[in-house]
Amino acid sequence: MARKKVDSRILHGHRVISGSELRDAIAESDHSARLRRRVLHSAVLVLLVGMIVAAIVVALGIMNGQIKVPVSERSRAAVSVCPAATFGYTPPAKIHLNVYNATSRPGLARSVANQFAARKFLVGNVANTTSSYRGVALVVSGAAGQAAAFSVQRNLPGSDYVQDGRADPSVDVILTGDFKQLAKPELVDHTPGKLSCPREDRRIVDESAYPVAPTVSPTPAK
Repeated sequence: MARKKVDSRILHGHRVISGSELRDAIAESDHSARLRRRVLHSAVLVLLVGMIVAAIVVALGIMNGQIKVPVSERSRAAVSVCPAATFGYTPPAKIHLNVYNATSRPGLARSVANQFAARKFLVGNVANTTSSYRGVALVVSGAAGQAAAFSVQRNLPGSDYVQDGRADPSVDVILTGDFKQLAKPELVDHTPGKLSCPREDRRIVDESAYPVAPTVSPTPAK
């Protein structure tokens, strides 16, 4: 009786994988892994490029004013304190005025105070002080002095109004670095109008406080 031929690839009922088959299986596995990595890297690259393009488009839109930032607009509106009322021109003889020099120019407060006095303003304190404000001048009053501050601003073009907590109608003028001169008396506009707050247009959202001054006790003007 002929013996049954034994298949060398079968051992104990299990197929034995040859070296060549093992190498082929490993090569196929590596190829699949490389393919998956390529697909993943391509997807990540496309996503990053898309994010960069979107960021550039948004940045250009904000710079060109085509895209508004709602949070910034709300914050700007929340901190705005420039009065909206319209005021008539108050006669200078009814306005109590203090003049402070926050520049390095000696004698400026006294010189400007004399000019205000010549226009019939009631000049009180004349002194030197310091201020972080950059501009022509600050005109400061409480709520009761807004009409008077309006008249002062008409004599001091380019000045910036700031309200403080005082109860009386007095007005402070704080002369700062860009101050040149008062408006000529014959050119002062006496028509009704509003207080001027140009710092509102320059203000940034995260600014902590208005640049009000004096920041220290005034010292006598020289």
